[in-house]
Amino acid sequence: MQNDAYFLSLAWYRHMREHAPVTYSEQHQQWMVFCYDDVKRVLSDYEAFSSEVESEGHMLTPMDVSLVALDPPRHRHLRALITQAFTPRIVTQMTARIEQLVNDLLEKHADRGEMDIIDDLAYPLTVTIIAEILGVPAADRARFRHWSDLLAGVAPFDGSDFMGEMSAYFSHMLDERRREPQEDLISSLLAAQVGGEHLSRLELLGFCILLLVAGNVTSTHLLGNVFLCFDEFPHLLDDLARDLMLLPGVIEEVLRYRSPLRFMFRVAKKDTQLGGQSIHAGQWISAYIASANHDEAVFSHPERFDITRTPNPHLSFGHGVHYCLGAPLARLETRIVLEIMLQRFSSIQRRPGSTLESLDPQGFMQGVKHFPIIFTPR
Repeated sequence: MQNDAYFLSLAWYRHMREHAPVTYSEQHQQWMVFCYDDVKRVLSDYEAFSSEVESEGHMLTPMDVSLVALDPPRHRHLRALITQAFTPRIVTQMTARIEQLVNDLLEKHADRGEMDIIDDLAYPLTVTIIAEILGVPAADRARFRHWSDLLAGVAPFDGSDFMGEMSAYFSHMLDERRREPQEDLISSLLAAQVGGEHLSRLELLGFCILLLVAGNVTSTHLLGNVFLCFDEFPHLLDDLARDLMLLPGVIEEVLRYRSPLRFMFRVAKKDTQLGGQSIHAGQWISAYIASANHDEAVFSHPERFDITRTPNPHLSFGHGVHYCLGAPLARLETRIVLEIMLQRFSSIQRRPGSTLESLDPQGFMQGVKHFPIIFTPR
């Protein structure tokens, strides 16, 4: 693992933090930002660095009006509406269901003593949970995975109009729930209102599509990255087997050490200064979260995996007004998976001789496509 793309990227981030912390890429026609304080500012200073992309010349899509693509005050209003429906209570209520799903998925492979963490556990778990929260029928979950992979850039583009397919699918669901509300998130989103105002149809579609990706792909690769860290630091599994109270620290350090999200985009709203560089209005900025999480100015010995690191102010779920709404669900799913696996299995390791293929090193997700393991039931 020491020679994979991840470790090469760490070396590149370190070089850029030292020599070109804010630099313009002619190749990509955008600014690239690598140090913690600068990345944090880009993510949170919406008056200078906007999440809204200029939409002149093209029709608005659902993602153009989703939470990740809006600035305050509209973002604040939209988030208030969505928070009414997607509450911490809803996430907490999923605990028993997540436990049941994890046990069912593990049971399918218990006799063989081997499985793939991504394909056999993380994806089916996270897709099913998000689908059930939204109210999507079980028969449609394979389509969910395909769409979310395409939207997140995890799967190669197949030429399909997948955004149109998703919009048509969720439009049909919205119409059904308007006629016959049910106990699901889509029905709650339709009912939510602030000051007598409801979410528009486009905003509803945008949130459904965003939740599909953020609640599925990000959580999947967080779980995959946990096992990458176990592979790199085998003693961690022994430590956790002795004391499950260490789990929260492990999860936070995985988020810092191997963030599922490599970078986020913003657009300069006005001429501004960042890291001694002059950035002009309209220019694009890539804020490298994965680099910020390894900044020596903030994290002592950043390339050391330390589950006792306190504080651990990583930026893996963003910062400021755009802090990820789904962060509690991602943490909950990861904690439950690890608790159950450690209780059920006496040994867990990557399948000997298996080769790990990284996700696109130029994409914004960080992880591996598959992670085969072998295990011994207790």
